[in-house]
Amino acid sequence: VAPAMTLTDREYQRLRDVGIAIIREVGVDTGGCNIQFAIDPTDGRVIVIEMNPRVSRSSALASKATGFPIAKIAAKLAVGYTLDEIPNDITEKTPASFEPTLDYVVVKAPRFAFEKFPSADSTLTTTMKSVGEAMAIGRNFTEALQKALRSLEKKGSQFAFTGEPGDKTELLAEAVRPTDGRINTVMQAIRAGATQEEVFEATKIDPWFVDQLFLIKEIADELASAERLDAELIAEAKRHGFSDVQIGEIRGLREDVVREVRHALGIRPVYKTVDTCAAEFAAKTPYFYSSYDEESEVATRTKPAVIILGSGPNRIGQGIEFDYSCVHASFALSDAGFETVMVNCNPETVSTDYDTSDRLYFEPLTLEDVLEIVHAESLAGPIAGVVVQLGGQTPLGLSQALKDNGVPVVGTSPEAIHAAEDRGAFGRVLAEAGLPAPKHGTATTFAAAKAIADEIGYPVLVRPSYVLGGRGMEIVYDEARLESY
Repeated sequence: VAPAMTLTDREYQRLRDVGIAIIREVGVDTGGCNIQFAIDPTDGRVIVIEMNPRVSRSSALASKATGFPIAKIAAKLAVGYTLDEIPNDITEKTPASFEPTLDYVVVKAPRFAFEKFPSADSTLTTTMKSVGEAMAIGRNFTEALQKALRSLEKKGSQFAFTGEPGDKTELLAEAVRPTDGRINTVMQAIRAGATQEEVFEATKIDPWFVDQLFLIKEIADELASAERLDAELIAEAKRHGFSDVQIGEIRGLREDVVREVRHALGIRPVYKTVDTCAAEFAAKTPYFYSSYDEESEVATRTKPAVIILGSGPNRIGQGIEFDYSCVHASFALSDAGFETVMVNCNPETVSTDYDTSDRLYFEPLTLEDVLEIVHAESLAGPIAGVVVQLGGQTPLGLSQALKDNGVPVVGTSPEAIHAAEDRGAFGRVLAEAGLPAPKHGTATTFAAAKAIADEIGYPVLVRPSYVLGGRGMEIVYDEARLESY
């Protein structure tokens, strides 16, 4: 979380002093360097977890969170420039010696894949176990947190407020061990009646953050108990990061119904600029995040724009190849005379560099968020279309819904994407074209799967439709294993 929410100014300044002392002791004269600290809240003891005397993923995160290009500035320092000689790209008025100032909150959420490694220890420690990450920006912590959780694109990552939460004692006992799903376990414990003191005693999560989780729960309770969804209630929920999907689940409504009600009440996000200086100077670089605030900072344009949907967080089987494709699409479209608009939430990517495209939206890749960006850009100027084919499974999964909502999808049509991703439909295309393919079949029940496997002969390769990178794929050697799959 940035800025640091739970440090006193004295602690913050001490970390800066210690950081400079460590850098000088190690001998880092120039270049990127990051140090990770831990502070014991009871006695103020400071521990250095690790120090990287190089540009790392943490440096990329800090650059994306502040709009301050650490690696670029470090390279200029290495060839002899001083900070006061290097201009700030975003303001074009201030030098790089101005420390970035945030008037927003940034939350980075790691994405884990323990389901792919069943024998791995899922207890979180100082050892890195995540396979990717998502970053979100909001005007307050609750908004940024909920946006970050839905940016993970993982089932169960968002807070759920329906159904029975479970037993309070059992949930608190489960929350003692830090795991990838711990924050959701804590929320269920709160729903089950746990107090702030009980949550703190079980988890030792700072009371400030615990209080913020209780605030999110209070908003969910208001949504559940209200007689009707009025403008004031929806606006309050949106300012705390609730998605249309979450509001729909709480109220028993479909996502599209919540969206229509919200639009009818005139409740839409505005887009604020990451400007490195808390609005003290005008930002020249369009690097945006959404918020349910008053004034939008999206400037008008005359050139037609193409919106490119990025890949979201890295995951096993899906890495930088999609980021590479999106970046080069942006370059090619720019050369062809279009204004390029990038949408992504992964700070580890080149596509989220503020100078890769003409405009950058650091937003979750969900239907709700993409539709709002398309709307904002349509008010700014003409839109030539949206590119969904280069960012991997996430934007591919949005293609049909975007088209159904009147968004022009350029390139391969959603229908053709469906034909390629639906194994049965693709098999029929191969058969009609007379193209050779391994024996295959599509099943939705065990009986059908058994019949296909008997015909092909074991071992068989089993995998779901609509996935990339082999997710859910398994080599099955016998009928019993097939049944358990």
